[in-house]
Amino acid sequence: MRDSSHELSWIERLGYGAGDAAATFVFITMLLFQTNFYTDVFGITAGAAATLLLAARLWDAIADPIVGVLADRTSTRWGKFRPWILWTAVPWCVAMVLAYTTPTGWSGRALLAYATVTNMLLMSIYSMNNTPYAALGGVMTGDAHERTKLNSARFIAANFAQIVVGGFTLPLVAKFSTGYGTQRGWQTTMTIWAIVCLILFMITFVTTRERVQPSPLQKIDLRQDLAVLARSSPWVVMVLMTLCHFCLLSFRGAALYNYYHHYADKSIMYDLARTLGLTEQAGRQSFFSPVQNALGYVVHGKRSDLTHSNVADVFNSIINLITTMVTITVIMLSSSLSDRFGKKATSVVGFGLASLGTLAFYFLQPQDIGGMIFITILVQACYAPTIPVIWAIYADVVDYSEWKAGRRFTGMAFATIGLALKIGLALGSSSFLWVMIAFFDYSPSSADAARSLQGFRLCSGIVCSFMLLVCTVLLSAYELDKRRTLEMEHQLNAKRRQLAALETDPGGA
Repeated sequence: MRDSSHELSWIERLGYGAGDAAATFVFITMLLFQTNFYTDVFGITAGAAATLLLAARLWDAIADPIVGVLADRTSTRWGKFRPWILWTAVPWCVAMVLAYTTPTGWSGRALLAYATVTNMLLMSIYSMNNTPYAALGGVMTGDAHERTKLNSARFIAANFAQIVVGGFTLPLVAKFSTGYGTQRGWQTTMTIWAIVCLILFMITFVTTRERVQPSPLQKIDLRQDLAVLARSSPWVVMVLMTLCHFCLLSFRGAALYNYYHHYADKSIMYDLARTLGLTEQAGRQSFFSPVQNALGYVVHGKRSDLTHSNVADVFNSIINLITTMVTITVIMLSSSLSDRFGKKATSVVGFGLASLGTLAFYFLQPQDIGGMIFITILVQACYAPTIPVIWAIYADVVDYSEWKAGRRFTGMAFATIGLALKIGLALGSSSFLWVMIAFFDYSPSSADAARSLQGFRLCSGIVCSFMLLVCTVLLSAYELDKRRTLEMEHQLNAKRRQLAALETDPGGA
């Protein structure tokens, strides 16, 4: 058995982070843009899109436990989990492009069937890649503090990728749409992102290593593993919390997209863009103009006629950039925060404050563009430290089962967490559309109607705030505080050293 308390190098941390950066290109596109891609670009109804997203993500959720079981039983010279990242890299990229390609001349059921198949294909490959990837973080080291630092590096890398996805996807789509249409713009942009994903997956595979291994005395027993998980109260709490958390993320992504594109005042957005030098100004070129044009970061049209302008796309991208930059800055403090106060306390306080801040979105008026930016910064500063901490907690849940029952099943535990995650994502994006249709008479063709605007406002503020509050309550019920986590870590490391000594000298000589 290798040294499970191994201190990780920066190369290994950043290499591991590259894998989540790659996943971000699909995950953040899904959170921020996918709902509106299907209704506004692909051309299917809001109801059909809701059903499609629910079905595809529920299928993806079912795939997670299957992949987890298979990954736990994988045995190669590269380990249990790393090979899956290598095997799925190319299929991931192909499915990614297909899912955002609109077939020419298709309509009705054929178009819906294509969207369903390609979305389910992408989500299946996502499970086959991301479930082993998440489990990999739990076996690179057995040191709880090192895991937090590993996950901090992971989410710093992921947030740099989020800058690219959230900040440049819509401007690039607009740029590549010129002369070819929005459908071609999406296909071209996603092809670029797919190539970036392939490179990042290769970096992760080459730079990481697996060190924490199950006891050689442990026999494979799926039924027993599931029974142990069901009796683990930390696992039960984190499954419920994950379900609500990721339901919130996809619900909020769809709600805020519409909040900025329909509720917020486009003329005030235009004034901000002009102040930042992001509008078309005849005869004026700055040093950065070629870069702005290449990335699509230029608002087209005049302030007096913004109906068909891309001003909301550019403003939404600016918001995404701000959100991600705040996240990266604050997340660097998460390791020291959790080391001082514990993962549980850091998470409870972060979610609680984010809930209060999110409520403010409901009270903002369409002209309060500055307020939207300020509240975004405030909420993200509160929420950001929880991101790496939550994923470090998942590894602690795996340790808890080993500590209490003597059985370690990293892949299965992360797969069941992934199951809750995917169900949450499915319910979030679908429920947003269902709420808007049922209570606010929403349809894509009448998104600017007064009732729809009220729905976007209520969902972005009150509903998202309530979901954050539910997450806070669930985390408060999580029993592994700082003291107990350290006690568990010390006892497990002592046990692993004993097993390593037995492997080295079976006779005890």
